Amino acid sequence: MEENLTFPVYKVEEILAFLRSDVLAGPEARNFTKSDIVPTPKPDSIQRLYMRILQLVFGFRPDCHYMMPVNENIQHPLIYEGILPIASIYLRMCQFLPMCHVYDFQMNDLLNPKAKRTIFILCGIMNFLHFRNLRREIYLDHLQGYKSAVEKSQSIAKGINEAELKITKLTTIPPQQQAEFKELSAAVTDLHYAMSQESQAVNSINEEIAQLKSEHAEKTLKLNNKKVDLATLKEDQARLKSLIVESPEELRNEKEKMKETVKKIKQTIEKTNVNLVELQNKIQGSIKCQEEFQSFYKLQLDLQGGMEKMNSLIAEIRNISDVVERQRKDLKNMSTDETQYKRAVGMKMDKKTKLQIRRQKKQEVKDQQVQIMFGECNQVQDKREDVLKQIKQVIDENQQVKAKLQFLTECCSNETAKAQALYDSLMGVLEQYHERLARHAEKSIERKM
Repeated sequence: MEENLTFPVYKVEEILAFLRSDVLAGPEARNFTKSDIVPTPKPDSIQRLYMRILQLVFGFRPDCHYMMPVNENIQHPLIYEGILPIASIYLRMCQFLPMCHVYDFQMNDLLNPKAKRTIFILCGIMNFLHFRNLRREIYLDHLQGYKSAVEKSQSIAKGINEAELKITKLTTIPPQQQAEFKELSAAVTDLHYAMSQESQAVNSINEEIAQLKSEHAEKTLKLNNKKVDLATLKEDQARLKSLIVESPEELRNEKEKMKETVKKIKQTIEKTNVNLVELQNKIQGSIKCQEEFQSFYKLQLDLQGGMEKMNSLIAEIRNISDVVERQRKDLKNMSTDETQYKRAVGMKMDKKTKLQIRRQKKQEVKDQQVQIMFGECNQVQDKREDVLKQIKQVIDENQQVKAKLQFLTECCSNETAKAQALYDSLMGVLEQYHERLARHAEKSIERKM
């Protein structure tokens, strides 16, 4: 049985500490020592310990073990007073220990307990109580979570209602401000249209200014090139004057050519000046346009600020609506959980009512049986003297039976010890036989190879 354990085997000190802290209390915890378990367990202390364990798990008080069940029709209840608590403990432990994965509890574990066996049973009980405490903590956490979830659902419902009121306030425009809102929206649309047209005009003017600037740059380059050419020509003229013999006709021709070139240069300069004046006028117009555009841009920025405020309000409204939808979903989930919990509570209440009805019926049956027992007690009092004689005989027989039981238990223990020794010797012989077979098989394989 110990080879197939589903729980650890604790030390005796750990078992003692656990029993003193979690099971026993008061003088029982102080008086319960290691000598009650090891080397030879005391039956009285072990029985009291099992009573306290049953009280902790099932709420079955130790006094209840000494009470005769009323629903049983027993002719001579006084006979069973000595064995009644032991039988009650045995029955309750047989019901409880399978939960602890101990399936072979016997009467000998109560009447004549052994150290190894009691430690094994107490380890199973200790493991179960640890598991029970853990499950209880988890259940309490779930219960607190359910309560907090109910409170949270109520607060979320209040928040949803408040958010819906805020959304209605933000979305609905009061009748006093509807006319102003319509005027502002119309003005905003007009300004957008005017700004688009002005931006188109400004873009066209900027394009013309860019073209004029490019033409002005080209003409200034040409003028600079011509000035350079003039300077080179003057240098050539001064150089040639020193080399060439002066003749009046050649000088006249050169002067006329120079005059023509000067006239041409003057004409080009005049044209460039006219173009410069036109460009300056256009630049001044573009500056004025830029100033007007900046004023319009400021108006656009103001309008954008108002639109951003409106967009931020709309985004807040959307966020609030998203939060409201999420909270509604959470409320739906909470409501489903609440309905499930309510159903579970209803089922438990139905079970409770059924159990109460059963208890009432059992109580009525018990009352009837008590009345019958009172009638029988009156009859029993008359037969008491005869019964006392029979009790004495039964006590003598019981003592004989106890002696026989002790003798049989000792015989059984001796036989089990002998059987265990035989089993161990047989297992040793079998292991030797298997080793020989393995060796023989290896030798036969080697021979075949």
